Amino acid sequence: MTTQQHNDREILRLVEQAVVAAAEAIQDRFSIDARPIDRHDIGAKIQANDAISMSILQEKLAAARPEATLVEDELETGLLPPGEWWVVDPVEGAINQIHGMAEWCVSATLIRDNEPVITVVHLPLTGDTYSAVAGAGAQQNGQPLSVSAKRDIDAAMVGTGQAMPGESVQVYQMMGASVSTMLQTALTVRVSVPATLQLIQVAAGRMDAFWQFSQVRSGLVSGALLVQEAGGQLTDVHGKPWSLESEHFVAAPPQLSAAVTNALSPLIQTTYS
Repeated sequence: MTTQQHNDREILRLVEQAVVAAAEAIQDRFSIDARPIDRHDIGAKIQANDAISMSILQEKLAAARPEATLVEDELETGLLPPGEWWVVDPVEGAINQIHGMAEWCVSATLIRDNEPVITVVHLPLTGDTYSAVAGAGAQQNGQPLSVSAKRDIDAAMVGTGQAMPGESVQVYQMMGASVSTMLQTALTVRVSVPATLQLIQVAAGRMDAFWQFSQVRSGLVSGALLVQEAGGQLTDVHGKPWSLESEHFVAAPPQLSAAVTNALSPLIQTTYS
């Protein structure tokens, strides 16, 4: 283990404490009977939860790594300036949380010169914590994760979802076309949000691939590092290595990656032609 990895493991312990504390605060506000009544109510509930979680994350992450700057806009995309940045989602899957559904989490990822290097995702309703340090593997509750060993796309469970409400018409067209294509290519297709909760399944080998035609940084970086450290491959839809400036995203085991991108890449030209 390098000195940097050792230091990052020490930071990881503090990040886990921060993310768990924020998630537990939101868990206290969770009810399976929650039923927002309109878009105003939805927005108000999401904002209230985000504010509580973010205040905890800001304080604890600043203590864990004072040199890093917190990105406060969770819907940002693209490259960051050089240096260290915290990319967080204070309630990932917030729309699920306020509707009384269980599919939500809290995540925090340290980005160093545009590369994810430390991540923690905590699911308070199950008590599961997923974590990774670049070059040191990915874990669920301290146990190593490994991507699927499947070799045939027709046996694969795959998934996709939207980065956020209000995507462009072209993105929606590609999403619809991709689901149709993958229904004919893979064994089964899941369409849900948030992306991270599908990506942790890819990292754990329970799902075999995930793709998304647009990117919101906070929705991809934590799952991306988990998949990568679990032995997966990250590309864009054309099969080129994924980065924060990529316009689309594919995560899969190396032996399935080409089959996924070969199925999806023609949709880019078809949709925009």
